[in-house]
Amino acid sequence: MTSTDNSTGSTGGADGAQKPAAKAAKDPWDLPDVSGLVVGVLGGTGDQGRGLAYRLARAGQKVIIGSRAAERARSAADELGLGVEGADNAECARRSDIVIVAVPWDGHAKTLEALREELSGKLVVDCVNPLGFDKKGAYALKPEEGSAAEQAAALLPDSRVTAAFHHLSAVLLQDEAIEEIDTDVMVLGETRADTDIVQALAGRIPGMRGVFAGWLRNAHQVESLVANLISVNRRYKAHAGLRVTDV
Repeated sequence: MTSTDNSTGSTGGADGAQKPAAKAAKDPWDLPDVSGLVVGVLGGTGDQGRGLAYRLARAGQKVIIGSRAAERARSAADELGLGVEGADNAECARRSDIVIVAVPWDGHAKTLEALREELSGKLVVDCVNPLGFDKKGAYALKPEEGSAAEQAAALLPDSRVTAAFHHLSAVLLQDEAIEEIDTDVMVLGETRADTDIVQALAGRIPGMRGVFAGWLRNAHQVESLVANLISVNRRYKAHAGLRVTDV
């Protein structure tokens, strides 16, 4: 009687056919070229938005600052230089490929509701941190939707919403003497193609790296961590950021 070879080294199926080779996993650091995309920054006249606009423009990205008042946006853009343009929020959203939301938390929902049509089909990057402040310092707020990013996704059903750029120091971003921002950017989203684009955008800024950090349902923890960083900065008179090790 002839025995059947059941060794694990066989690549054949039951009928002797060869199994197809497993598809190679995509390199997580193989990111797209985003240098030609136009980036709009809603809330670009505030400290965080202005700092992001400056760093991205300095890296060679085309940037448009958005504000409720077009004249205010144009004034801020003229101060930044580097080819940055200013416009009202609606025009900023319409003309941009990627739109970073850097507005104050108390105006977050109202701003996005008003721009639902202009943001349709756009890649939206929410970097808003819902925080409260009292005599003990900063503390995290929990929006009804779970996070600012999830609120954005609920308000913008026709947009591709991601979350990133939460843990950056506005002071460092705006300091022209600083060449590199030594930090990682946690990027969250529902579609890998979209988070890859945001990671690549973060990587345009010298010293910065975008790291995938999960689905939008995990955005609350990322947004909330800013309250801890504020405490760190106050205690140590610093401008702390984050680094993810072993990746």
